[in-house]
Amino acid sequence: MTRLHDVTVRGFASDNYAGVHPAVIAAISDANDGHQVAYGEDVYTARLHEVMAGHFGREVEVFPVFNGTGANVLSLQSMLPRWGAVICTETAHVHTDENAAPERVAGIKLLTVPTPDGKLTPELVDRQAWGWGDEHRAQPAVVTITQSTELGTCYTPAEIAALCEHAHGHGMTVHLDGARIANAAASLGVPLRAFTTDAGVDVVSFGGTKNGLLGAEAVVVLDPSASTGLTYLRKMNMQLASKMRFISAQLVALLEGDLWLRSAQHANAMAGRLRDGVQDLPGVRIVRPVQANAVFAVLPDGVADRLRTRFRFYDWDAATGEVRWMCAFDTTEQDVDRFVDALRAELALV
Repeated sequence: MTRLHDVTVRGFASDNYAGVHPAVIAAISDANDGHQVAYGEDVYTARLHEVMAGHFGREVEVFPVFNGTGANVLSLQSMLPRWGAVICTETAHVHTDENAAPERVAGIKLLTVPTPDGKLTPELVDRQAWGWGDEHRAQPAVVTITQSTELGTCYTPAEIAALCEHAHGHGMTVHLDGARIANAAASLGVPLRAFTTDAGVDVVSFGGTKNGLLGAEAVVVLDPSASTGLTYLRKMNMQLASKMRFISAQLVALLEGDLWLRSAQHANAMAGRLRDGVQDLPGVRIVRPVQANAVFAVLPDGVADRLRTRFRFYDWDAATGEVRWMCAFDTTEQDVDRFVDALRAELALV
């Protein structure tokens, strides 16, 4: 097939815009020859369990899936009774960006809480953690958090441990949406288990697509008592891959060495470079801490739309002029510098 796109065009809209890491492409190719048993009875999926256990510090149940929405819906569905509800932030991806999949596919009631920085605290959880035994109210059963958050912030291990202790004290379990889990670990300088297994998290949606995979995520069950039925739910929800070896091989390639960490560290560093390059430009205001691979800024009227003719990115809050810029594993220093120069030129026209 003839290449259809211009490879020199770069964007800052999402880390999903990036391609697939060459090492991952090679892993898919290596897994391609010969026959392997379908539906997860293959050597690559078996190896993935071993690799995940190494990262999370214990034997884990791993369920590879196609995408993050599938991982989140499956995780939460397996953790809830039919009458259960999930406490999450108002900015949580499960609430704002999954087109009601938790509600319509899984029948889940979401109990949202406003937060200043995208992070829940025990005190914020308590705004919705009530009403047990009241037949008129969906029963709070799971707390879900995102690491790193939708606002680019990172929970510390201590913050997650406090949340887990509080949730477990109420008889609830804890799910972690790890779409950018590697970026959080890179930012905090800690292993994955530090803010998951060791902190008391029960189930993790492990993200790989935003960190250089072709399309591979996984539900990782850290506490088997917190989740049930995933073997059946994955098939029911159309997330069971027949040729699972190709999903598992990608995750193994990412996690067997330090590719996951190097890629995330690079994306985070490019976000830091972008912040440093724009924060002193006239009219630009960085409005959130840059702790992972996202930069949030407010621009003067009209600048974002003009800049978008050269670099794709999204409005975060059109009413305030806030935009979001994302960096990826393949973002280069030259990409960032060209973007900063283009922004500087547009600001000169204001």
